[in-house]
Amino acid sequence: MTMNEDVETVRGQLPAVSAIAEAGRFTSTAGHAAFGVGRFVAGSITGLLRGHTPDTRDIAHQVRRTFEHLGPTYVKLGQLIASSPGVFGPTMAGEFATLLDQVRPADYAQLRQIFIDDLGGSPDEIFATFDETPIASASIAQVHTATLHSGEEVVVKIQRPDIAERLAPDVAILERLAGLAEVSEYGRMLSARHVVEDFADGLDAELDFRNEAATMRQWFECLQPGPFGDRVRVPHVYDELTTRRVMTMERIYATRIDDVAAVRAAGHDGEALCRNLLLSLLDSAFHGGLFHGDLHAGNVLVDDDGVLVLLDFGIVGRFDARTRRILRQLVVDLIVKQDYDSAGRAIFLLGAVHKPGSTEKGAEDIRKVTTPLSTTELGSMSYTDLGRQMAAVAKAHDARLPRELVLVGKQLLYVEKYTKLLAPRWKAISDREIYGYMAGILKEAERDRRARNA
Repeated sequence: MTMNEDVETVRGQLPAVSAIAEAGRFTSTAGHAAFGVGRFVAGSITGLLRGHTPDTRDIAHQVRRTFEHLGPTYVKLGQLIASSPGVFGPTMAGEFATLLDQVRPADYAQLRQIFIDDLGGSPDEIFATFDETPIASASIAQVHTATLHSGEEVVVKIQRPDIAERLAPDVAILERLAGLAEVSEYGRMLSARHVVEDFADGLDAELDFRNEAATMRQWFECLQPGPFGDRVRVPHVYDELTTRRVMTMERIYATRIDDVAAVRAAGHDGEALCRNLLLSLLDSAFHGGLFHGDLHAGNVLVDDDGVLVLLDFGIVGRFDARTRRILRQLVVDLIVKQDYDSAGRAIFLLGAVHKPGSTEKGAEDIRKVTTPLSTTELGSMSYTDLGRQMAAVAKAHDARLPRELVLVGKQLLYVEKYTKLLAPRWKAISDREIYGYMAGILKEAERDRRARNA
């Protein structure tokens, strides 16, 4: 679904949820949350009796444990916290980091049955070797290493048993809560229902690994005509060993992008890595119309040659041609031309502002928010403060962020995190290559303008 389409959502993997099942799950969720609060209170009292005052680390630990107990849907939400220290703070983000790929593994006997049902044989029959202990275990699936009979090393991604049935009631509850959230101005500004709708649609698509395999190829191919195609790669997928619940890919030996010590020990240029990640995100969004929608640290690796390896394309964002034209103009107006009147008009065309007020006031508000982006080093910028300013502007103009822009914003937060880790003094806006890319966008925007006026 593109950003400008408004059609009824049809989900193929998440089953319908009865009112009884939803009520039961709501009761269970409330119980787990209450238990988590009770556990924290009891622990705090015990700590006080022993002379220990609870701090933010204690709170973060209990919140993370509660998310784990609530199940895979909330683990998935916790991944956003883990990868967004600029929004949630380094303590909370650090505590949630284990949810990226260290969730408790599923029972192997159940996974073996999935293999038999989907591929017609057990892992021991299909592969020359298969390690029953996963190398990564996340909310939807876990990953095992194996060797093909032809000798190639592979990784096998296996969906958790009955995961769709576990996710569906949670999604139904979140959709109801999002409707309630839109009673508030901030809920409307963030388009809470659309955010949850996208989250649910992403989960639904993620439950069929054949979708992911096709999207992975499409994303890689959309970057090849441009100058950044050789700076990123994706694993090769073995289609004959890939089904709805099992995906077999080449094994790539690489380092997580947030493993600063390993990245530096390998001699990689942190600034170049961040530049390449940002440029590949921009180019895939502005030109390919398809961008990776879940760039948490477990999905972004660096191989021995310094090439970025992107994994897990279960969640992606898409822009149609009209939206790409408007976004190109918006970026030029904000970053290159600093024409805030024109930027305000572009935001209105995107459907984000319903009560824009006076052009002069809106332009001045946009200028105040965006000026720090070009004058402040990423290492010292407070994205929490910037977010508050943007929320205040959105409130004043009744702005509702289009759903795909919210997803892009999430990816930029990931890029921000890696930049602060690997190249804290790098100013992206003044980088020569990024400036050159923006100059190219300016030329395209000018061609678009002439074409409209012809």
